[in-house]
Amino acid sequence: MSTVPQAGGAPVDGVPTLLARILDDAVLVSPGPRREMADVVGAHLEARGGEYGGLLGALVVPVSRLQEFVGELVKRRPAAPVPVALSVDTGLGGVPKALSLTSSRAALLTTGTIEMPAPHDVDSIWLERVTEFVPDEVVAVVEPRRPDADGSADWIDGVQRVVDHGCRPKLRCGGDRAGVFPGVTDVSRFLAVVAAAGRSFTASIGLQSAVRHVDPDTGFDHHGWLNLLVAVTRGLRAAPDEGEVTDELLDTVRDALDTTDAAALAREVAEVDERTAGQVRAHLSSLGSTAPADQGAEMARLGLV
Repeated sequence: MSTVPQAGGAPVDGVPTLLARILDDAVLVSPGPRREMADVVGAHLEARGGEYGGLLGALVVPVSRLQEFVGELVKRRPAAPVPVALSVDTGLGGVPKALSLTSSRAALLTTGTIEMPAPHDVDSIWLERVTEFVPDEVVAVVEPRRPDADGSADWIDGVQRVVDHGCRPKLRCGGDRAGVFPGVTDVSRFLAVVAAAGRSFTASIGLQSAVRHVDPDTGFDHHGWLNLLVAVTRGLRAAPDEGEVTDELLDTVRDALDTTDAAALAREVAEVDERTAGQVRAHLSSLGSTAPADQGAEMARLGLV
């Protein structure tokens, strides 16, 4: 095996720090037909032990299917507990029961985050309810819903309130119609807010390719996960010490999001040192993915793993 350090500040013989456990398997919450639990769990466990297993973070499991998921794990008895991100689709009232179930099955799974949607104008009262249901050792990931118009001021104000309340905001990176598909304006403002605040965030499914591109079937401009990594890296460097969202910070982030040169972005990522890689991942906690193996192969083609 190679003993040459890899791109992104990688430890010897390991996945780069910048990409380690970055992909959350979001197949169970992806649009489309309901997936068979046995198939999803089998594929996820196989991927964890495969060539790109070091890229895998948590498996995102809807609370409504948690009992079914645990039953499948009981049958399979994985060699190590499976990291899980709970996705609240039953209302906050279902969280205590879900946490009780996961804690009773600690040999099979671990729960690090609980994700939940919120209104785009989420207020402090709602956020206080979240803290009542989510224990301190679990990270509350809150996604303020975007309005149909790009650049909504009340949506970004909601993101700021989530950050100020100590929760981790979630950025939705795709959609099934043009009105809800986030543009560069919204994404750049979101990234600028979290960079200025020094907070972490999670990105949803939607970043299925490395760089920004137009889907020929829908005409939508899709964001790339490589663009997002570079945007976060540049944003952290440009963020002022006083924690303000400046025009310079917004322009820096926007420029990274607009780039379509995969080779140039990959070279920039490859030059990230170990210390910077750790800082970037302290802010970009994970990317949702419906095809982790495909993205792993794409990272390999770009020379990043």
